[in-house]
Amino acid sequence: MTTDAVTGATSYTGRFIAERLVAAGRSVMDLTRRPSSAHPLGQTVTSVALDFDRPELLARALQDVDTLYNTFWIRFERGATTYPWAIERSRILFAAAARAGVRRIVHISVINASHDAPTAYFRAKATVEDALVGTGVSHAIVRPTVTFGPGDILLNNLAWTLRRLPVFGIPGDGRYPIQPVHIDDIADLSVHLGSLSEPMTVDAAGPDTFTFREFVALVREAIGSRALVVPLPVGAALLAARAIGLLVRDEVLRRDEVTELETGLMRSTAPPTGSIRLADWLAANADTLGRRWSSELDRHFRI
Repeated sequence: MTTDAVTGATSYTGRFIAERLVAAGRSVMDLTRRPSSAHPLGQTVTSVALDFDRPELLARALQDVDTLYNTFWIRFERGATTYPWAIERSRILFAAAARAGVRRIVHISVINASHDAPTAYFRAKATVEDALVGTGVSHAIVRPTVTFGPGDILLNNLAWTLRRLPVFGIPGDGRYPIQPVHIDDIADLSVHLGSLSEPMTVDAAGPDTFTFREFVALVREAIGSRALVVPLPVGAALLAARAIGLLVRDEVLRRDEVTELETGLMRSTAPPTGSIRLADWLAANADTLGRRWSSELDRHFRI
């Protein structure tokens, strides 16, 4: 049985990729910060510690692995967990895979990653892409736009806020574009690219592009919210997000994330690769969407 490795096979994107690999009859090695003897995805999945401090053990673990699917990253910097920290650990992982003879690496990046991007997140993502290319290993770089689907954070927490507050403030005029893509489409694309051999960079983008205001209105209508949606100066919107963050003990919205929206980074210029429409998914899942807050800090920082 062919073995593939996934960083974070019980995390968000990694879980959807791992499920497809298991369904295809492949065994999966879950490279995780929290290894477990009994894996929730079944007996064909084994947990191995993602220990960046011991790269020789990582290389040993990756021996006989066909394809490495890498989803390791951070949404924002917090304390010692910085973008340079994440870049260095990505380099360690890629070098270990190259040393182990891994055939192919499929790396999840972000749409429009660039060294001259206006935010540190997108510039750091471009640096990681360069590190992967520099290994010489056969690779595919997947660049998702904004992800939605069961268990996602952005759309769920947007719905949570619309369900509970009488007013929802949009940063700025809300006319900037957003092109959401379903997690199933990202996972399907990633696994397909893993089966190939030539180097490539592919956008993962859904079939519909909205203004951010249209995006919010679509969610509002689907869940039956009566919240008044109003444009706010960016500073005021960030203050409101900070107040919600204090309530739920989480990071809700950062200035860089508003910049990424306002400058059009969350839209692809390539033909869509995804087929699942946001409106259709909302119609099928509106009853459960936003019933509970999904915490970024609980998911990635509070272990």
